[in-house]
Amino acid sequence: MSDSGFTLVSVSKEYPGTRALDRVSMHIPAGRPGRNQSGAAAPGKNLREIASLRAITDVGPHTAILGPSGCGKSTFLRLLAGLETPTAGSILLDGQTVSAAGQILRPPHQRGVAMVFQDLALWPNLTVRGNVRLGLAGQRLHRDDSGRRLREALELCGIADVADRFPGQISGGQQQRLALARAIAVQPRFLLLDEPFSGVDLATKSRLLAEIAALAASCHFQVILVSHDPCEALELCETAIILDQGVVRAAGGVLDLFAVGTSEPFASFRKLQRGIRLRGACDQEAAIRNRDAPEAR
Repeated sequence: MSDSGFTLVSVSKEYPGTRALDRVSMHIPAGRPGRNQSGAAAPGKNLREIASLRAITDVGPHTAILGPSGCGKSTFLRLLAGLETPTAGSILLDGQTVSAAGQILRPPHQRGVAMVFQDLALWPNLTVRGNVRLGLAGQRLHRDDSGRRLREALELCGIADVADRFPGQISGGQQQRLALARAIAVQPRFLLLDEPFSGVDLATKSRLLAEIAALAASCHFQVILVSHDPCEALELCETAIILDQGVVRAAGGVLDLFAVGTSEPFASFRKLQRGIRLRGACDQEAAIRNRDAPEAR
């Protein structure tokens, strides 16, 4: 297992009366190897359905963290980003300890991460351009480099034409792209997505996921997606981790977990699929009956 990337070693996080994460250990590699190359989970392999995981879990490119509300998904991302300290255990980046129990040893802006929050966290009093520029403020860039990155991020995310508008003056999909542009402008190694698509329609969500996949390929960053929706994981990620009550219940290729995983939310998704197929078959049968029925006089 390469040291490159994040490694969590027996990480726990407790809040008053709640244990959000319970001795989680895993490795999330940096970079973007190709599908089914080193680190990727091929269909039919690397499925681990377990009651509790204590050894290091090595996951592959573009990882989804899935599970019900309150299972520790967002806490997991905040720990990686350096926005929270672990109660126990340690977090390493490229083999160097960046967080330990009660300590942040490397601040967020020095971790090579960018985060898109569920509420997007846009500044309403700043223009689109101003929001992206604010994200670059901690990078200590030369003015020309900062301006170049700002322009490139706006163009890559397709919002250069609304750069002088305020967030309240653009559509929901454009607001999503603004949050994404602010994140990729810092040229992160890891893009952390904390359920940012919960408020957009399915068509917009599908387009955004496709755009993120294309950006990740061209800009060479790794995506870690927190979601309760297996469809998002299937569209964007190759591996998944199932959290429940702060414990890793399963880890492996997304396709594996879709096919045979017993953990939520995949079991519920398969049940929904069966219901949709059954409804479609019933509708088709009803249509045939109506077509063949004698015309009412």
